[in-house]
Amino acid sequence: MDEQKPDHAHWTAVADQWIAWAGAPGHDAFWAYRDGFVSYLGAGSGRALEIGCGEGRISREVRALGYQVTATDAVAAMVDAASAARSADAYAVAPAAALPFADGAFDLVIAYNVLMDVDDVPAALREARRVLAPGGTLFVSIVHPFRDRGRFADKSAGAPFIVEGTYYGREHFDGVESRDGLSMHFAGWSLPLQDYMAALESAGLAIVSLREPQPDAASTEQLRQWSRMPMFLWIKARALPAGQPRVPEEKP
Repeated sequence: MDEQKPDHAHWTAVADQWIAWAGAPGHDAFWAYRDGFVSYLGAGSGRALEIGCGEGRISREVRALGYQVTATDAVAAMVDAASAARSADAYAVAPAAALPFADGAFDLVIAYNVLMDVDDVPAALREARRVLAPGGTLFVSIVHPFRDRGRFADKSAGAPFIVEGTYYGREHFDGVESRDGLSMHFAGWSLPLQDYMAALESAGLAIVSLREPQPDAASTEQLRQWSRMPMFLWIKARALPAGQPRVPEEKP
């Protein structure tokens, strides 16, 4: 497979793999953080949009919290799976950088582990900002940029965490993970934290809350590793008021 294959083409090719992988309860890393995610997002109401819904598990959680949810994905097979599972209230096939919704249409926009998989993060965040209502919240989950650039020396809970090469720069990743009879071909982009922050800033979004979550329960060696080194980074951001400087001015 060409490592520069566009994100849409890759995820179209592996849609069946992802639907099986993500849909198996307890199989993917999401399930180890589910309670923490639900608690951090919190109950609410209003209009919510999920960008990159996959088979729909995040939309289902958000809907259960009280929101009216629209689920979108660039891959039609993903939207079909989410719809079949009745994950949301409405559905649309749409790429992250070209959402078919009016300005300010949603009170909550969620991009859960999808920004690593899009070719143009700044464009995706500009669209998220555009469809976000005044006072609304953008929730972003990404694989923690530092965790993405290193590895544990072995499978033991106390194994050293090793970083080789450089943390900086944009790097493509491509690999297959197999476990318990299922395989998933992951591919996307690894970015340093400052690149995500620059994209948020450029889109006119300001971080209001940040978490480096630990697993809900450290019941295995792997989960105990993840309790030492964050696997994910969760961010809540809000739109800056029109006309407000995106970078604070330094005092003389």
